[in-house]
Amino acid sequence: MSQPPQLWAESNWRAVDAADRKRLAALLPVGAIEAHGPHLPLETDGLIAAAMVRDGARRLVAGNAWQPWILPPIDYSAAPFAAAFPGTISVRPATVTALLIDIGESLAAQGVGLLAIASAHFDPANLGAIEQAVEHLKQSTPLAVVFPNLTRKPWALRLTDEFKSGACHAGQYESSVVMAVRPELVDDHRRRSLEPNWRSLSEAIHQGLDSFAAAGGAQAYFGDPAAATTDEGHSTIAVLGEILEEAIMEQSLEPSP
Repeated sequence: MSQPPQLWAESNWRAVDAADRKRLAALLPVGAIEAHGPHLPLETDGLIAAAMVRDGARRLVAGNAWQPWILPPIDYSAAPFAAAFPGTISVRPATVTALLIDIGESLAAQGVGLLAIASAHFDPANLGAIEQAVEHLKQSTPLAVVFPNLTRKPWALRLTDEFKSGACHAGQYESSVVMAVRPELVDDHRRRSLEPNWRSLSEAIHQGLDSFAAAGGAQAYFGDPAAATTDEGHSTIAVLGEILEEAIMEQSLEPSP
């Protein structure tokens, strides 16, 4: 019978020592502490990444190939787009890169086979920081490293129409997921009162804009939060879990040194 995913932080060192570490897939949720409209919590991106990891881990257990262990999340990241909003805590991209490299090198030194990074925080500074760490680890360690960047093909094409439009931050897509996993953190009365904001963040980024306000998000949301539903949230989590599982299963069970 398949065992449930292990929680790294709640395990003891003997459990890790006894694991088949070549088959161990360490799953790392990366979020942010940043403004998500007037209706969602600052930890929204972390909640989404954690939901992606939990669902992906469940699927990996059922597949019985890689053995998933869920790492403690990283909730501080580079968030310059939202830095002007109270509550946002943005760290330097180099800090994110260095932390991920240190985590990966520590896992590699213990003989862990794979590190999978799941991030729902799409600030370009954060994505760039993660990608730098991934490339470094691939070149300097035997660790297989997976990072399905949800803003890129083929993964982006699997997600909702709002997500693909680029008008997606604290809108229908993200609000639905938070409603599914932590409904008590959603100000639902305020959410239902918000008018759609169809300005595309992806277009704003291509134009060189560098903040939510400049991109047309005066209240730090884009998309249609009022249209969010719990059912959509559960469906989205299932897709995110599938994406993480597929990205991991593309890796060999015996990473090359």
